[in-house]
Amino acid sequence: MEVRVEVAGARLDKAVSELTELSRGLANEQIKEGKILVNGQVKKAKYTVKEGDVISYEVPQVEEVTYEAEDIPLEIVYQDADVAVVNKPQGMVVHPSAGHTSGTLVNALMYHIKDLSGINGELRPGIVHRIDKDTSGLLMVAKNDAAHVALADELKAKKSLRKYWAIVHGNLPNDRGVIEAPIGRSDKDRKKQAVTAKGKPALTRFQVLERFGDYSLVELQLETGRTHQIRVHMAYIGHPVAGDEVYGPRRTLKGHGQFLHALPILGRERSWSFQWRFRRFSKKPWSSSVKDKHSIIKTS
Repeated sequence: MEVRVEVAGARLDKAVSELTELSRGLANEQIKEGKILVNGQVKKAKYTVKEGDVISYEVPQVEEVTYEAEDIPLEIVYQDADVAVVNKPQGMVVHPSAGHTSGTLVNALMYHIKDLSGINGELRPGIVHRIDKDTSGLLMVAKNDAAHVALADELKAKKSLRKYWAIVHGNLPNDRGVIEAPIGRSDKDRKKQAVTAKGKPALTRFQVLERFGDYSLVELQLETGRTHQIRVHMAYIGHPVAGDEVYGPRRTLKGHGQFLHALPILGRERSWSFQWRFRRFSKKPWSSSVKDKHSIIKTS
């Protein structure tokens, strides 16, 4: 496939993403592999396109994703006629995709829960929200379309609490705080997110639950939902999530990924009772000696 540049000045990877059906990430991959040519020549992603340049590229073949129900152990914490709450283990992908057609949470859900909403497409039955592969925690699953719409509306209207527990490096100077710093794609590494003035507004509240020498157990509440928000914000203030190989230090706690666990997403009127049950169920330590002290951390 070929396309001609009419307006000069953009980076090659950005020009390709704007002029073709390729995403910027895929454009970068093809540029590195030498599959994208400018006037028949290989160029770097930072090349500035000129008017009249002819860019040739490849359209990747669409891989058909097929999947089946699988008898994968799944911890169902709560279930009624409309919703279920499952405890996703660390290392499990939420839904099937190219390269991950088995062993996902959806494969397990299809085996253990027969009725799932179909409003989110065939590849994501029942899935209202997701968490990263290396993040463990509780996920709400819709068992019918009406429940799916209601849960999705709550998320959109920010009526639900989104809380996490994390073990982070170091001892935070304050027991409570607010991190308000915009997050966007990193200029240095396009695969990573970063705090940047060009990013979208992001706000994370934290509360220290317990301190363990060189590490702290914190509860985090998201007021916005940016990609990798907790990991980026905690690294930004100098207390990265333990086990985070992307945003944290090389020397960290041994494990199978970051020490980050999602608490249930529930309406405010139901969250405290559910969290009490979850603490008893998970047997996690809870400190009652947290001071009512706030720190506001902002960036322009």
